[in-house]
Amino acid sequence: MKPKQDRGAAPATGQMAPAQPATEQINLEQVSLVAKNTLNPGLAAEITTLEGAYKSAAEDRKVAEAKVLAKKWDDVAQAVPSALYLEIVAGKEPTLTNWLNAGDSFMKAFDNSRDSVLLPALLQKANLAYTNAVAIDSNSNDAKTGLGITMVNGMGAPMAGIGMLLGVVKKDPKNIKANMSLGTFAMKSGQFDKAIVRFQDIIKIKPSPDAYFYLATAYENLGKDAEAIEAYEKSKKLAANATLSKFVDDKVSALKNKK
Repeated sequence: MKPKQDRGAAPATGQMAPAQPATEQINLEQVSLVAKNTLNPGLAAEITTLEGAYKSAAEDRKVAEAKVLAKKWDDVAQAVPSALYLEIVAGKEPTLTNWLNAGDSFMKAFDNSRDSVLLPALLQKANLAYTNAVAIDSNSNDAKTGLGITMVNGMGAPMAGIGMLLGVVKKDPKNIKANMSLGTFAMKSGQFDKAIVRFQDIIKIKPSPDAYFYLATAYENLGKDAEAIEAYEKSKKLAANATLSKFVDDKVSALKNKK
């Protein structure tokens, strides 16, 4: 959990269309090299060894080796290469679970990336993964939620994505992921009253630092400072994260000292 910032990735409305196919925008070897440069030499060497095992593996061992690499990259908080290996797994073993795992990982990478070149490609790959998942099981709420989220973020008509997410919530009112996405979209479009109701509903289902943080932000945007302070403090308490705690402390201090 960390303070949410507008990275300018995708507008609340409109389509984020990559200038070229995602497969051309993301090169696995290049991404791996960049990621390894952020790790300590021991971890980087371990991953290089795993990559060698994957490349030299017989075809019937490729999936197993790709899963090992996906998990290793995820363990070291490198979502992009992890997602690319999960995409390989899903391509070779196209099951609902595998495509959902790939889509979720690409969205995790999208949410955490600040690379303006990678962002459209990551979103496109997530959209494709969830599209494949829906094709396998059109009744899967997880697949439709993921696909709806990519549409809201720019891969298609946002309102169509909202409609898909609303359909999921109608079928499964306690679906946290779909509700959270609807709440954040309401925030992006300036519908803070609607966002507050959505986040309050989420908190009733399962309180989380994210839900309280977004709730606080919505309250703050409506000038409801007392409510915002209370929600920020609850977010801080649940997260128990030093970075967020400092951010919340500064935010609360500023709200309390507003003139």
